[in-house]
Amino acid sequence: MAIVVNLDVMMAKRKIGLTELAGKVDITLANLSILKNNKAKAVRFQTLEAICRELDCQPGDILEYVPDEEENHGKSN
Repeated sequence: MAIVVNLDVMMAKRKIGLTELAGKVDITLANLSILKNNKAKAVRFQTLEAICRELDCQPGDILEYVPDEEENHGKSN
């Protein structure tokens, strides 16, 4: 997976639980859990905006690009 969701890290920094954040962002606990556990295939900008607003952070604090191992193999430097 090339995009990693670091939502759990930001939640820990802000000392907020999954249930509390789900309520504030108006997203189901199940969907927020899927996002937090890196199982989501997509995220709406509206949801990302609400999460960033509640956690007082930037999208880059939550989303990180990590190249796949296969992409690194076969490339010459």
